[in-house]
Amino acid sequence: MFSRLLLLFLFSWIWGTLAATPSHEQIVGDFFNKNGASGGSTSNHTNNWAVLVCSSRYWFNYRHMANALGMYRTVKRLGIPDSNIILMLADDAACNARNRFPGSVYANPGRGLDLYGDNIEVDYRGYEVTVENFIRVLTGRMEPSVPRSKRLLSDASSNIFVYMTGHGGNEFLKFQDNEEISAFDIADAFEQMWQKKRYNEIFFMIDTCQANTMYSKFYSPNILATGSSKLDQNSYSYENDNDLGISVIDRFTHYVLEFMERINKTSHESMADLFAYYDPVKIHSDPGVRSDLFRRPLSEVRITDFLGGVAQVEVGEGVPVDSSAVAAAQEEDEWPLQGESPAVPPVLPVAEDTRERVGDLGGGWRGMRAWGGVLLIGGLVGWVGFRS
Repeated sequence: MFSRLLLLFLFSWIWGTLAATPSHEQIVGDFFNKNGASGGSTSNHTNNWAVLVCSSRYWFNYRHMANALGMYRTVKRLGIPDSNIILMLADDAACNARNRFPGSVYANPGRGLDLYGDNIEVDYRGYEVTVENFIRVLTGRMEPSVPRSKRLLSDASSNIFVYMTGHGGNEFLKFQDNEEISAFDIADAFEQMWQKKRYNEIFFMIDTCQANTMYSKFYSPNILATGSSKLDQNSYSYENDNDLGISVIDRFTHYVLEFMERINKTSHESMADLFAYYDPVKIHSDPGVRSDLFRRPLSEVRITDFLGGVAQVEVGEGVPVDSSAVAAAQEEDEWPLQGESPAVPPVLPVAEDTRERVGDLGGGWRGMRAWGGVLLIGGLVGWVGFRS
């Protein structure tokens, strides 16, 4: 009787151990998803893009160029490569004859950080910054001769950050004192993007006078919008540089960038945290937020869901992986590598035979344990029969 109970106990233990042993795919998936269960991103997009527009030109609009370049520096620092950034800039400040610091653009009077530097890629420069080109970038309606570097090659899995700055008014933004784009134009462009499956989610930010009116006409889904000032309010500059004799940045953008300096590639800071950071007393206007078209709670939307680098990975047979864990595994100076990243990040493993090898590793180990258990049970049965 004792021998039979011992055999039953050993058989149950071996069976339970084999059943509880996770597969290789489960182990890897759990490793990458460990941050997703608590405070992780709820987004399932696979790539991020940024469209940064300074619609002004001329020396006295220096601050608008600094606004756009400040955002450009931030999205690059957080991991979006130049290949995924469209920068539209008059680019007439760095080498302007009145610039006492040629080849440089600064956003603070102390001039501690050169926003222009040696690593700037302006995609649309000077008179190329037009309403037509902006709409074409968003909707993808390009001539065949337009190079890839000037195209927004987004898809249905893309999150897009659209930033605009310049001079504007009630439901319009001026482009280089020559033409205007209206709130209806942008709203219709976003609808075309949605119909053509060119985005997953859009984060729209604008810094101009009466900025909040520019997103009042949006009607497409999955759009989150914020602006620097409400109807009948101006957007003010932050500080003057006595050496340049000009304002160097706007207040709203200054405080947004101040918040962004606290963010790194693996940060869990949310859009709710950013919007809570707005202080109308410091900004001198009333920033606005529109989230009625957006599907996710703002507390679950990470800043890096739009302003950071993304690498969506699959392990084995379709096990999704949280991109934040991938970023956490990268060193600060290694991601992205020399600013190069594909528009659609790789899916791992990429080859069928690789998946088979991964499966064989896990299956082989579990098979050895199973056969070991069978041999152990066979030996015990033989020992009991010999004793009988």
